Amino acid sequence: MSGTPYTLPISGMTCASCAGRVERALLKVPGVDRAEVNLAAEQVRVDAHAVDLAGLVQAVEKAGYSVPAQTLELAIGGMTCASCVGRVERALLKVPGVRSASVNLASERARIEVLGAPDPALLIQAVENAGYQAQPLDEERPAVDEGERRLRRERLTVIAALLLAAPLVMPMFGDLIGQHWMLPPWVQFLLATPVQFILGARFYVAGWKAVRAGAGNMDLLVAIGTSAGYGLSLYQWWAAPAGQMPHLYFEASAVVIALVLLGKYLESRAKRQTSAAIRALEALRPDRATRIIDGREEEVAIAALRLDDRVLVRPGERFPVDGEVIEGESQADEALISGESLPVPKAPGDRVTGGAINGEGRLLVRTTALGGETVLARIIRLVEDAQAAKAPIQKLVDRVSQVFVPAVLVIALLTLAGWLLTGAPAEVALINAVAVLVIACPCALGLATPAAIMAGTGVAARHGILIKDAEALEVAHAVTAVAFDKTGTLTSGKPRIVHLHAIDGDEATLLRQAGALQRGSEHPLARAVLERCEELHLETADVTRSQSLTGRGIAGELDGRSLALGNRRLLDENGLEPGHLANRAQEWEDEGRTLSWLIETAPQPHVLGLIAFGDSLKEGAADAVAALNARAIRSHLITGDNRGSARVVAEALHIDSVHAEVLPADKAATVADLKNKGAVVAMVGDGINDAPALAAADVGIAMGGGTDVAMHAAGITLMRGDPRLVPAALEISRRTYRKIQQNLFWAFIYNLVGIPLAAFGLLSPVVAGAAMALSSVSVVSNALLLKRWKPGP
Repeated sequence: MSGTPYTLPISGMTCASCAGRVERALLKVPGVDRAEVNLAAEQVRVDAHAVDLAGLVQAVEKAGYSVPAQTLELAIGGMTCASCVGRVERALLKVPGVRSASVNLASERARIEVLGAPDPALLIQAVENAGYQAQPLDEERPAVDEGERRLRRERLTVIAALLLAAPLVMPMFGDLIGQHWMLPPWVQFLLATPVQFILGARFYVAGWKAVRAGAGNMDLLVAIGTSAGYGLSLYQWWAAPAGQMPHLYFEASAVVIALVLLGKYLESRAKRQTSAAIRALEALRPDRATRIIDGREEEVAIAALRLDDRVLVRPGERFPVDGEVIEGESQADEALISGESLPVPKAPGDRVTGGAINGEGRLLVRTTALGGETVLARIIRLVEDAQAAKAPIQKLVDRVSQVFVPAVLVIALLTLAGWLLTGAPAEVALINAVAVLVIACPCALGLATPAAIMAGTGVAARHGILIKDAEALEVAHAVTAVAFDKTGTLTSGKPRIVHLHAIDGDEATLLRQAGALQRGSEHPLARAVLERCEELHLETADVTRSQSLTGRGIAGELDGRSLALGNRRLLDENGLEPGHLANRAQEWEDEGRTLSWLIETAPQPHVLGLIAFGDSLKEGAADAVAALNARAIRSHLITGDNRGSARVVAEALHIDSVHAEVLPADKAATVADLKNKGAVVAMVGDGINDAPALAAADVGIAMGGGTDVAMHAAGITLMRGDPRLVPAALEISRRTYRKIQQNLFWAFIYNLVGIPLAAFGLLSPVVAGAAMALSSVSVVSNALLLKRWKPGP
């Protein structure tokens, strides 16, 4: 008997010996009957039995090669509860080549990792065989919101069900006021039948598909329970003596279906609110742009734009693309993209982000990124990735959901048998069994985690915090130590003048002379001098015979005087000593400052003054560390800078521990050491030199500038370089995790309390239906409370 055929792509093969090595490695796997490598196509065909895909991949990787995978997303329809999620995942995992499958009930999406080129048709067929609908997710969003159309249909269905069920329950309210009236059986039948079999047809269809797939779901429970009540009513009506009013349960079946439909509608509406962040980001994409060609303006679709196109953006318009300003001055409102509340000035040479709103100026922009490579597209992708991912705590729900529906069916049968054995009438036993079926809804279990994650990641994205995956979200709530890089994270990374001393006391002249020597230079220290001159409105004259002194500084003639500005080597070359500035220079060096000496080199060399440069602290750095300290989270500084500079920053910010002069390669070891001491560590860095440390930490937090948000080493990316977003990210993680715990608690409690009450006859099917609908709505509504969150001051 031939085994299951697998065709795996292989990367890394360069010659025939590579192909042979792969074949031999696979043939050593027990259960592999045949392995044939096609070197030209870079793939291998394997016939195997009793071997899972992971075993084949592991064998290839041990041989020194890799099996590349691609990710595909499908929109899934027809899911109603946690057991549906598990069934779709299991169906997808049976498709050859599928490495992993993750299904999200709240977003109704499946993310599948497939080895090689995925075949959507096979995946869709697998989902349909399991009793659900599937279709590929389009990169381009539909013009008409299908979710809104579906909500309208559900709303009409609910209204019709409630209108038909209302007359059936009116006699119950009449009993409360002492009025006893009852609709004739034929009227009850006419009202209940369309609710049961037309408006409630979805439960039969989905339940039958579940049975055909060898499983159960919420729809099956509702279909069985309401059908039992409806069928009992028909029997009671048929068996009743002529002229006697039988005890019917049409109202129970009809009201249960109406309440379940109402609950599903409210749940769908609430779920749409959890994905509001994605829709808000998608709405930022303009459809058209004004392109400039040969001086002419033409309006084109965004898809028609190409790199380096010149695009005109008028005041008040959204930037259609990522680009660089080449003409004009304005301001950009980037609030929905980066969370930055203040408009950002834009001038020639500045970057702009597609989706931001142009201010009062007219700008000409050169296109630098299009389509999926734009900042906005990558933000949307990151948020979608986080919302589609499963938190580790979800594994508990998945295990419970696999046995939940079969267990409920058994409990319902035991309830029926138990009441019959105690001598209760058959109709009482059946109604109590129906109540068990109706109240045992696993919807709340399936929605508890994804609803909270979608709400939490969505609100975080609106404030400039991009959470890459659900695992980072779950781990971040438990962080006990935050390790910061210094330059670019807590400091601006731009030197500025922090100390200044002129021998003759004339600091303004000292600055003018230093600024004159530095004119035209792009060195960071030169820019710091020139910026200070601009701040003080000091004019700098032209120097003659300007000369760069490699490794020492710069020299030139100003007003007939030979001047030079540079480091200590410049003093030594000219035979000069610091003199009475020696103590001050030592003091500033101990602070980690960079020193520049201004000297006159001729006719008699002498020192004119001393300038000390330092990196300024970022606005909000002190608030960030203070917020962490207030939460009893220890702060650490890990930097490659000298100890003096690191100590000054740590003391200014009240950081608990300093690790200075650490090489980039050793930062990860420092983080690992903190973890070994029992800390749950979040590493905060710029995502470049700090990438190893970001990956080594329990949670990596990358400080983004809005230009590269997809920093793969970090689980969380901050769209703005504001350190205050670090404690904010930990806070929204903590709140989201708390919502997950609350939701799971209530989801389990509903069933743990409700099922026994129903089994002992303390809940009617109508009350059970209302409680079941309430469970799903309450879970999603509780998650939506996260939308009110805002970062602290």
